[in-house]
Amino acid sequence: MSRHFPDQTGFVPASEARIRQAATVMLLREGPQGPEVFMMKRTSRVDFGGLHVFPGGKVDPHDAHGEMARHCSGLTDAEASARLGLDEGGLAYYVAVVRECFEESGVLLAYGPDGSIIRARRPDWAAGLQALRDELNAGERSFREVCRSLDMQLAVDRVAYFSHWLTPEGPPRRYDTRFFVAAAPEQQEGLHDDSELVDSLWIRPADALDARRRGEIEMIFPTFTTLEVLADFDSAAGLLETVAAGGHLDRVTPDEVLAREGLQRPSGRGPVPEA
Repeated sequence: MSRHFPDQTGFVPASEARIRQAATVMLLREGPQGPEVFMMKRTSRVDFGGLHVFPGGKVDPHDAHGEMARHCSGLTDAEASARLGLDEGGLAYYVAVVRECFEESGVLLAYGPDGSIIRARRPDWAAGLQALRDELNAGERSFREVCRSLDMQLAVDRVAYFSHWLTPEGPPRRYDTRFFVAAAPEQQEGLHDDSELVDSLWIRPADALDARRRGEIEMIFPTFTTLEVLADFDSAAGLLETVAAGGHLDRVTPDEVLAREGLQRPSGRGPVPEA
């Protein structure tokens, strides 16, 4: 049996790296000075530790079919796959967005039994959502059980596809990630889980970029590149309308962006540093 090892630079060829499918979502709301996006800081114990990110996580391919598919409102796997340029399995990305958003931020993108988006206008409702989230994160309930207990439909029809990123060759594990945008439900504020995420805030994209330039927060290339696009919009509603109409970025990687800017990867064949 052959075994493969990174070379002395730590570089792993693309054919030998593990690729993990993931989905992340930019939650948006209207702020007093323009659109605000929800961001969180990852603990140093996990991948991308110490960095500010959007809610997100890994995709479960089984979520495109079966019971979870029946909990999706207004979107079939065929329709979701067409939007993402896939033959099948696209719905699993939308389910991952809703699940990971709830686990990490406590914001639940779903419709209740009455067909309206779930809110937290009363303290006992907010406490109920928090209890479900705690049980989900503790492994005491599955996301399917949460869907059943609330008799809810996931609001995948309110989630719009934004862009597609594939991390560059080099690390032994690469991420194939779809970015989405969604309006935050009214009266759901969002809060980090105090486990994988240690801080959270609503912030204007331009302010987040300024904080990065001052060295106050750190981000990976796809995150701050995405924020640069979001910062061009004067309203969350206008941004969401543009993205829903198909105005998302093309599939991009750091290498392709550098090439468009006339730059080259530094010598050593390691991961591309932040610009």
